[in-house]
Amino acid sequence: MLNIKQYFGFLRKRKLRDCVAFGDFDMTFLALVIILLSIGLVMMFSASYINAWYDPEAGNDPYFYIKNQGAFAVIGLIAMFVVSKVRYDVFKDFAFTLLLVSFFLLLLVLIVPAKIPGKEEFHRWLKMPIVGGTFQPSEIAKLGLVMFCAWSMERRQKLIEKKWWMMLPYAVIIAFMCGLVYMENHLSGTILMLCIGLVMTYLGGIKAGWYVFALFAFAGAAALLISNPDILKKYAGDRIVAWRDEDYDPMGARWQINQSLYAIGSGGLFGLGLGNSKQKHLYMPEPQNDFVFSIACEELGFIRCILIILLFVLLVWRGFVIAMRAKDRFSSLLVMGIIFQVGLQAALNIAVVTGTVPNTGISLPFFSYGGTSLTILLTEMGMVLSVSRYSKIRKK
Repeated sequence: MLNIKQYFGFLRKRKLRDCVAFGDFDMTFLALVIILLSIGLVMMFSASYINAWYDPEAGNDPYFYIKNQGAFAVIGLIAMFVVSKVRYDVFKDFAFTLLLVSFFLLLLVLIVPAKIPGKEEFHRWLKMPIVGGTFQPSEIAKLGLVMFCAWSMERRQKLIEKKWWMMLPYAVIIAFMCGLVYMENHLSGTILMLCIGLVMTYLGGIKAGWYVFALFAFAGAAALLISNPDILKKYAGDRIVAWRDEDYDPMGARWQINQSLYAIGSGGLFGLGLGNSKQKHLYMPEPQNDFVFSIACEELGFIRCILIILLFVLLVWRGFVIAMRAKDRFSSLLVMGIIFQVGLQAALNIAVVTGTVPNTGISLPFFSYGGTSLTILLTEMGMVLSVSRYSKIRKK
């Protein structure tokens, strides 16, 4: 007989004291989060105020983006500290539910997407009821996939270790989720979702032979798409052609990448100084979003931006320390999944703005404009802090 409560754990009654986390969280991890968030807000404001000044949709208010982002940062920090006080095993109760919610939202956004001026072909956003604004369901889906895999793979650990076919149900879930995200015209989200799913299944103990096959399949698919970009939807194919052929047409698909490289090159070793970017003066389209790091390179210079990259590396390292010394399998997989997502997203964004890979439209954690994504990111950091309360590490 199906036990509903084992899938919808929130239906179980818990006493309040069983939900509250005690002990100290990891101050090193918290400090890295706060430093990255602070630098990100400063750079997002510096990159955005010229664009906002000339944008009627922003009310020609140079403080439009920073006011919105700052408000969501406060909400996110509150959420982070609240979630850090929740026992990590409570998260198990919502893992399956969040997966179902993710699928529902990914289907809903294909049916009734929010219309964003200039981005009508992209079905990535839903309107938020009551409070207004929009959000991307794919942001929730990434966390939903991580939580589901961590919860499910802890419950089925022995079966996963013994049966080679245990990859199949996870492959179906990951493929379905990636397919829905791709239908949004969101190639970068699809790639990120696929990588998160593969890493979670690998960490969960799925037989290694599957990943040899996945590696060859991924390499073959990449070679096929680079050589035949027409296979993809037009917006994605055009970007691959522009990246491959190094198109310098001012109206071409590579225009944003070219402006990014001009910005990075202009910054030199020590930068032009905070606020002194030239490319953000309407040369770089929407510099507050995916290309905020190129403005940071222009204003702060190569050396300081290497330090920013180092901060991301330290955040990932500290997260994995917390995960490796976590109390149980679920909490370890949860933290690894969250930290891998942040690290991969940062790496892909930097690879895009430097022209190393085609422009995929992926945001930089803590830096890129986007209120709901920042709030979800800080909530995930709260989950890591909750797990750190029970990890066997020196928390200072």
